[in-house]
Amino acid sequence: MLYFLLVLVILTMATWAFLQLPVFGANPSGTRLVRIEKSPNYRDGMFRYPIETPMMAPNTSYPAMMREFFFSKTPNREPTEPLPSVRTDLNSLRGEAPVVVWFGHSSYFIRIGGKNLLIDPVFSNRASPVQFAGTSSYPGTRIYSVAALPPLDAVILTHDHYDHLDYETIRQLIPKTAAFHTALGVGAHLERWGISPEKITEYDWWESGSLANDLTLVATPARHFSGRGLTRGKTLWVGFVLRSATHTLYLGGDSGYGPHFREIGEKYGPFDLVMLENGQYDEKWPLIHMMPEEVAQAALDLRAKTLLPVHWGKFTLALHSWTDPIERVTRKARELGLPVTTPKIGVPVVVGGSYPDRSWWR
Repeated sequence: MLYFLLVLVILTMATWAFLQLPVFGANPSGTRLVRIEKSPNYRDGMFRYPIETPMMAPNTSYPAMMREFFFSKTPNREPTEPLPSVRTDLNSLRGEAPVVVWFGHSSYFIRIGGKNLLIDPVFSNRASPVQFAGTSSYPGTRIYSVAALPPLDAVILTHDHYDHLDYETIRQLIPKTAAFHTALGVGAHLERWGISPEKITEYDWWESGSLANDLTLVATPARHFSGRGLTRGKTLWVGFVLRSATHTLYLGGDSGYGPHFREIGEKYGPFDLVMLENGQYDEKWPLIHMMPEEVAQAALDLRAKTLLPVHWGKFTLALHSWTDPIERVTRKARELGLPVTTPKIGVPVVVGGSYPDRSWWR
């Protein structure tokens, strides 16, 4: 019994020490926590979506879910060959129309109104707190790095999950980024990682801010959750409306389907282009990520002119095949008469131009 207790104490202390590593960030405190506690979206010690949103479907469990993830025989969960990709010189992008360059999963670069923006950048090999464990990125997807980026006017972060907020990437971005815009509470992570508070702007749902003259950002609701360590819901999760003098884009963070999409579309649509999360779904967690058919419907709710599906094509974080998200969403979009653009990683997408739509993954 004494030996067992000693081992338990050692494991507890080791776990505590591990969770103190910088990669896990920090919980909000001080004036930041005071602001959070005044939010109408923060109740009983955590942020919540207005409609009840369980993490898992009934009749499932975390042990069963993890067992299936690691031992599933689902075919084609990862590509068998390096993905085709294009190395665009991001410093050379010019023109009046906005340009979007997708880096795989949920990371992309936007040139709009003469400003350089970076969304949810993850340039590490694994979307994980450690680089010796977790799913590796697909071969052919890591052709960009922080060194390839021009000076950035802003990094925009939708929430604090590892596949959207990467510690090593953020650390490398600090010297070349003028400002960081993110969800309420996420600034606590950024400050711990060395970013000056003056460079951080945090948003509650429906709050807006300015990136530059004639370039505004509005944080919008999403049906998801947050957390990097053992706690959840201490920071908010958002999507963003990005509006210039001539164009309106939607930057969708992780979200299950809900009435917020229609509300956003009614308030800020139509959108010239929407980037919506399409991948890493399962019937075991149906309310925190959308099925591909729901993604197409959400784009219609937003009054989107064109959909660019993201959150796929780089990491395997669910049980479906790696091509299932894009096959299903494009099929449903055709049924609904919704235009979809499907660029390879690195191909510039000029908003309002000739959109790439080839099925390059086949």
